[in-house]
Amino acid sequence: MTKIIFMGTPAFSVPVLEGLIENGYEIQAVVTQPDRPVGRKKVITPTPVKEAALKHELLVLQPEKISGSPEMEKIIELAPDLIVTAAFGQFLPEKILNAPKFGAVNVHASLLPKYRGGAPVHYSIIEGEKETGVTIMEMVKKMDAGDILSQKAIPITKADDVGTMFDKLSIVGRELLLETLPKILAKEITPIPQDETKVTFSPNITREQEQIDWNKTAEQVDNQVRGMRPWPTAFTTYNEINWKLWDVTPLDETTEAVPGTIIKRSKKELWIACGKGTVLSVNILQPSGKGKLFIQDFLNGVGKTVAESDKVG
Repeated sequence: MTKIIFMGTPAFSVPVLEGLIENGYEIQAVVTQPDRPVGRKKVITPTPVKEAALKHELLVLQPEKISGSPEMEKIIELAPDLIVTAAFGQFLPEKILNAPKFGAVNVHASLLPKYRGGAPVHYSIIEGEKETGVTIMEMVKKMDAGDILSQKAIPITKADDVGTMFDKLSIVGRELLLETLPKILAKEITPIPQDETKVTFSPNITREQEQIDWNKTAEQVDNQVRGMRPWPTAFTTYNEINWKLWDVTPLDETTEAVPGTIIKRSKKELWIACGKGTVLSVNILQPSGKGKLFIQDFLNGVGKTVAESDKVG
């Protein structure tokens, strides 16, 4: 039986781990990030991968920093055949990468070499890509730069956001890994080097990136809203109050108004001018300190003072 150490942290990683278990691979240990405070009450919460591992009574290791840690020594001591990572969230030192008989492979949620880094799904949607996918790659010391072992693409629809794409890609990742592993173990795959001229990066989203630039077109703003939903959420400001935008629609309308101007306000509609004369309708928003509101509820409640010609920023 092939001995595997699995490394992962978020919900995306769970189907990959469970697929390995269900298909008879021996999981020697599961490595995940430490428990963190979550929510307004800062409740210490285990990672989704830890919860899944404990359900299967697996050994769980949670190093704050894996390099030079006792957990690193434990991994080397276990002498795995293979390490599988899926959104683990830490760089692996060469000592770990060199420990397994068949090396270490990563389940990465993009079509490498595009979108190396920690937020590939977010950027794929924000940048208006028509498709994304999963790459199974050899792990090397440089971030997401290893040779490609297999890939599978899936479309991104206008109804998709980060949440739906994570759900889809986690299943794609599981199935692609399970198809690829027997070929890795049989040494039947010729790894394909990544084309360095086509590399793009997807670093973690910053607070500055969350704020909407109304000089972008309505379609680009919609991509940004969906590319940050359900987290970290795009926002704009109005009268020094933050509005989180949860759902918007680009309209087949044009305007000469300055981007960021409210050009229509009725009991049920709020239209905002965007770049290149395009127009966006806001469907669901969340004013600071409030819950999510459908636009008609907002305009007839806390948004009563919002008026045409007002500016958001």
